[in-house]
Order: sequence, then C-alpha cells, then structure tokens
Amino acid sequence: MSTDDNTLRQDARVIGLVGLAHGTSHFYHLILAALIPWLKPAFGLSYTELGLLMTAFFVVSGIGQAMAGFVVDRFGARAVLFFGITMLGVSALVLSGAGSYAGLMLGALLAGTGNAVFHPADYTILNQRVSPARLAHGFSVHGIVGNIGWAAAPVFLTAIAATQGWRAALLSAAALPVAVLALLVLNRHALRPDPIARPSAAAQGGTLAFLKLRAVWLCFCFFLLTAIALGGIQSFATISLESLYGISHALATSSYTAYMLASALGMVAGGFLGAGSQQHDRTVALAFSVAALLALVLAAGAGPAWMALPLMGLIGLCSGVAGPSRDLMIRAAAPAGATGRVYGVVYSGLDSGLAIGPLLFGLVMDAGRPGWVFAGVALFQALAIATAVGVGGSTRARRLSAA
Repeated sequence: MSTDDNTLRQDARVIGLVGLAHGTSHFYHLILAALIPWLKPAFGLSYTELGLLMTAFFVVSGIGQAMAGFVVDRFGARAVLFFGITMLGVSALVLSGAGSYAGLMLGALLAGTGNAVFHPADYTILNQRVSPARLAHGFSVHGIVGNIGWAAAPVFLTAIAATQGWRAALLSAAALPVAVLALLVLNRHALRPDPIARPSAAAQGGTLAFLKLRAVWLCFCFFLLTAIALGGIQSFATISLESLYGISHALATSSYTAYMLASALGMVAGGFLGAGSQQHDRTVALAFSVAALLALVLAAGAGPAWMALPLMGLIGLCSGVAGPSRDLMIRAAAPAGATGRVYGVVYSGLDSGLAIGPLLFGLVMDAGRPGWVFAGVALFQALAIATAVGVGGSTRARRLSAA
C-alpha cells in the first residue's frame, strides 16, 4: 500500500473519530429541550425555569471552553476529550435520577462542563493529526456530524419518552457517550497528541500573550454574532414562519429541517472551497452576505407561502458553506503552540451567543413581531461579516510583519 493510501486512511480515521465525538456533544445540546413536554408537568416547572436550565448549560460550557483550551495545550487534547465524553454520560445519569429542580440543574451543569471541552480538543486533534491537504474536509465533516447530532437528539429522546418515559430516555442517552468513549479508547493511538511544547514564557510573551491579538477577539465576536442568529433560528424560526406566512406547523417544521439538511450539504461544498483557497474571510463574507439578504426576504413576509421552505434551505446552504472556511480562518489566526487556547476562547463565543439568542428573540416574539426574528438574523449575520473581514486583514498583516 502506498504512502498516500496510508495517509488517507489515517486522516479518515481521525476525522471520523473526532466527528463522532462532536456529534455526541451536539446531541447533548438538546437533551433537555427535547424533553420539555415531559419535564414541565413532571416537576411543575414554568418555561422560564426550563429555559434557565438550558442557559445554565451554555453559560458553564462557554466559560469552560475558554479554560479548557489552556488545559488542552498543557496536557494534550486526547485526555481532555475523554474527560468531556465521560462527563456527558454522567450528566445523563444524574438527570435521569433527578427528583427535584436542583437535580435537573446539577445535571445541566455537568452536561455543560462536559460540552466545554469539545471544540478546543477536537480542533487541536484535527490540526495535529490530519494532513494539511485534507484539513478543510476534516472541518467540513466535523460540522456535518455536529448537525446530525442536533437532528438526532429530538427524534431519539422523544420516541423513547413517548413510550417508556423521560427517565428511560435519559438513561438511553447515557449509553451514547459510553459507546463513543469505548470506540475512542480503542483507537487512542490515532488520536495521540503531539509532544507538549514548553517554550519559555519570555520567549513567547507568556501563556496569555495570544489574548493581545486583535484577530482572536474578532474571531470571538464572529462566533458570538453568528450564534445569536443561530439561536434565533433554532428557537423561533418555525413559529415565526407559521405567523408570517400562515403555513401549517408541519410545513414550518419542514422548512427548519430543510435549513439543517442544506447546511450539512453546504459544509461539504465549503470543504472543497476552503481547501482550494487562502482567502477564507472572503468566502465567509460572501456566504453570509447572501444568507443575510435571503433572511431579509423572509422577514418581509410578502411572498407566497411556498417560498418559506426553499428560502430557509438556501439560508442554511450559505451558512454551511461558510463553516469550513470559518474554522480555517481561526486556524490561520492562531499563533503556534496556542491552538487549544485560541479555539477555546473563540468558541466560547458560540456558547455565549446560544445563551443570548433565545432570550433576545423571545422578547421579539413576545412583542408580536415575528418578522423581526429574521430581520435580526440578517442583522447579526451582517455584523459577523465585518468581523470576518477584520480577522482576515489582521492575519495577513501579521504574516507580512513576520516575513
């Protein structure tokens, strides 16, 4: 077997394993939301109390991601990834046995702690173990499997809860990280970390020197803004479409499904675009420009009802295309030896946005302005374009200065 064949097999193995771990984390994003119809009457909770559980999950995950990046760079990504998977399984066990709101909150906090490690650990492993020629495709698969996790959670959990109860659903969910962890441990050699570099603080400007980079904070803002928009779509797109276009709940739900499926297809295309370009910020800017314009068309609510589904699909497609270039853009902005820290800080913006978005757009819906949901999505996507262009400019300036 040729060297190229061996490299391809090794790359595919690493990409598949890391993608599977990422899909598990996304599955757990919705472990509480999918069971709201059962948890609400079981504990006599208000929607505000239920929403607080999910906000707590993302707040802990956001803070934890920034911290996890330092741990990844200090101890290696593989051990941190194993810890995160384990914590997800523990959280499901705690939730399944909860007898009060405090028990649910503890489970949510444990799940957020487990979720915190995935982006800094995943991207460090991909950057270290996947050949540069296939790295864009690795990022593409990483995003696609994450979307599959989002799509699978409601189907899996509600199907079991409807027949066996919510506790059985959570116990079944606990089996997923156990199986994934076993697979990762069996293939641990493929995920081996690079030797930990320990340059002197003086030579590198200190462990926190990367925080002085303008590009790092622009990346954080990019994720914050795009996640706020995503939070609005995930939480209220279906309800908004029903109100704006007078369509059935089934069609509105299908429109959201079209968004998710098209986003996955867009990530496949985005992997090829990212692999063939060095101007990743420009790819991101173009994709989000089109997505923002389409969101404004939806916000107007003036077209025929049938247009809701294809427009949602096109918005998802454009957002998906931007995904791999977005991750390559961050990689280019990260200084050597600080990959975990940079991805940890930057992706904490994702959790922050997912915590803010539902609350913000919930206020819009309470005000009786469903069209403003998509107008808000367009606004935050447009603001994200400015940050992406800023990241690209800063990265190019740093390279020129170094040269």
